Amino acid sequence: MSDVSVIGPGSRVVLHFSIKLEDGSAADSTKVHGKPARLTIGDGNLTKNFEDCLLGLKAGDNREFTLAPEDAFGVPLPENIYHLERARFSGDTPAEVGAIISFSQPNGREIPGIVREVSADMVTVDFNHPLAGQRVTFAVEILSVEAS
Repeated sequence: MSDVSVIGPGSRVVLHFSIKLEDGSAADSTKVHGKPARLTIGDGNLTKNFEDCLLGLKAGDNREFTLAPEDAFGVPLPENIYHLERARFSGDTPAEVGAIISFSQPNGREIPGIVREVSADMVTVDFNHPLAGQRVTFAVEILSVEAS
């Protein structure tokens, strides 16, 4: 019997990951801050497609896999784009194209939005994930696996 745990449903995993865009640029990496990610397979924090790519891996494994937009961060949804009155913005939160602003939802939860367009009296804010619509490549280094 082997005492090496492989990633399966419910596994607690510690890993380093990097996300690269199709043009080869880096979108994110845990190695930049030297702080690995911790996750539990099946807890709903990652897409099933991403988790499926991790199944069967074990500590010490390094893999790279590419996911289509619908399998990674989703496709941009028109209903996640809002047009807000410019008067709702202030000097503390200026309406500038490209700015990422945190908005409070009615339940008190904060959600980030990217300012896409500013006109004289309206501001267009995109609440889609910044990587929605992007084909991405994940490079993972599995540091540890703890079976459920």
